[in-house]
Amino acid sequence: MNKIDRSKRVMDIFLEICQIPRPSGHEEKMGEYLMNFASACGLKYLKDDVGNVVIFKPATPGYENRQTVILQAHQDMVCEKEATLDHDFMTQPISTYVEDGWLKARGTTLGADDGIGIALALALLDSSEIEHGPLECLFTVSEETGLIGATQLKPGMMNGKMLINLDSEDEGEIFIGCAGGINTSIEFDFKLETVPAGYMCLRVGVDRFHGGHSGDDIDKGYANANKILARFLNSALDKYDLRLCSIQGGNLHNAIPRDATAVIAIPSSDREKIRIDFNLFAAEVQNEYHVTEKEAKFFMESTDLLQECIETDVARNIIRSLFAVFNGVYAMSMDVPGLVETSSNLARVRTEQGKVTVVSSQRSSVESAKYAVQQTVAACFRLAGAKVESNEGYPGWAPNPKSVLLDISVRTYRELFGRDPKVKAIHAGLECGLFLTSYPDLDMISIGPTLRGVHSPSERLELATVPMVFDHLIAILRNIP
Repeated sequence: MNKIDRSKRVMDIFLEICQIPRPSGHEEKMGEYLMNFASACGLKYLKDDVGNVVIFKPATPGYENRQTVILQAHQDMVCEKEATLDHDFMTQPISTYVEDGWLKARGTTLGADDGIGIALALALLDSSEIEHGPLECLFTVSEETGLIGATQLKPGMMNGKMLINLDSEDEGEIFIGCAGGINTSIEFDFKLETVPAGYMCLRVGVDRFHGGHSGDDIDKGYANANKILARFLNSALDKYDLRLCSIQGGNLHNAIPRDATAVIAIPSSDREKIRIDFNLFAAEVQNEYHVTEKEAKFFMESTDLLQECIETDVARNIIRSLFAVFNGVYAMSMDVPGLVETSSNLARVRTEQGKVTVVSSQRSSVESAKYAVQQTVAACFRLAGAKVESNEGYPGWAPNPKSVLLDISVRTYRELFGRDPKVKAIHAGLECGLFLTSYPDLDMISIGPTLRGVHSPSERLELATVPMVFDHLIAILRNIP
């Protein structure tokens, strides 16, 4: 099989995966696909109680004495879509198309994070011609919503001491470290008040912001829709007797929010004044973000008059704290030039019955700094009277300067492409740090083809980089000692 045929098999498998619903927490069909794939190839597999699947492939002739290598990817995908698109991720496949050398999806996330990693591993399992030592392919669940599969992976499922994570997003870059993360959950309880007589209701919001990955893209200058909406509402509090009826924005803890909406009540006599203020505000924000938010939309429209609103003092605290809370890059690394060390993302706001809930996520490659920024966020909301809790989080992955696998990867990349790869750490969270909990002796790297716009409907895969990564992976496996 030549190189073109080999890489075509990767893409054929990925397009099959695009037909399988696999939101985080609902990977049952993906697990069935993996086990059926293993059976069709005559390979043994294991599935644990969480849903993680491991497929085992013996060494090819002549490679029986090579060390066992674990190839790892996650089964789930981030499910984000354009606000106007009617798409059910639980039942409908991802519709793909090719444009200017990139594979894209129609109005939804593509799921190349990490479907293409699965496809790379399965193409190796499916081949009878590629030379390699013993392989163990691990496919974890619910990576995108808390690294659940990696957290609950038990010792003894695998025997390999080298692991190649296939969840990176830049061809030509080898990752040897990542940030740890923690989520902060906030809750404002409120009572309802009657909207005063002579008031009207307006629906105000922002939409079609760029969004993106809250780790990889946090330093790209993209606007956070929740912060932008809170900014306007905060300024309006100083000029109008504004009442907050509801507020919501964002979706996933690991995605920069693309849209946010609030329903407010104001005196009918202030209708034109607040419209003028909002138009001026929209123009200011569009000017500030004219490079990164070219598609941003701002809207203010009349809506049905509501009879009740959030009690005034609590509403003011909600708006003020959303505006004041830290969001974005908190610190850059002093060890790795250009690497974000610590950050926070105001990810999601929801109005539910009797409460407003907020989710903010923090990341850092320094454990103490991760907790420091989390406490900064918590303190802001506690000052506003909210209840605040955080989850246990997950650890980062410290680089291993003595990595044999890294040496092999750099050398084979240079031999294949005539240049050195970049060796980096990443601000996004990878499962590698958690694997060390149960498998402390693992030697690990992370590689993958080039993706852009992950965790948003602009997610895309650069097709030319897929065969490059596949060839590099094959070369690494041939050179395992």
